[in-house]
Amino acid sequence: MTQKELSYIEDAIGHEKNIISILNDGIEKLENEDLINFLENEVNEHTSRQEKLVSMLEVKSNE
Repeated sequence: MTQKELSYIEDAIGHEKNIISILNDGIEKLENEDLINFLENEVNEHTSRQEKLVSMLEVKSNE
């Protein structure tokens, strides 16, 4: 994997962290349970994506 590709993955991890933070902020401010459930599902999706990206970096660092 090239340095450019590694940088892209690091950026993507940062973007996922930002999205998760924004979604959690929304959850704290909402009262509608349907919207809260929707955002919680989105948090789970983005957390999973972030974990996959981190895993890719860990695999590369162990090579």
